[in-house]
Amino acid sequence: MPKLKTHKSTSKRFRRTKGGKGKLMRTRAGQGHFRRNRRKSRKRRFYQMKVVKNKGIRDRVRRLMPSEGTAETGEALSEE
Repeated sequence: MPKLKTHKSTSKRFRRTKGGKGKLMRTRAGQGHFRRNRRKSRKRRFYQMKVVKNKGIRDRVRRLMPSEGTAETGEALSEE
């Protein structure tokens, strides 16, 4: 069976939390440009990551990043 490849742009956009939960985190939108027009407090919020709550997106990211594993077991996803 061939190796499962990681989707590189997905791996740059999403992270898993360390520890037992393994929640899927994403970066916040609006960081691309036009930041000079924003308040400092609003710009600071861009540094924080946000939990992905939508189950459909979580499942899609799990398929695109097989090496990240699942949240429940922490093991890599295998297709057998």
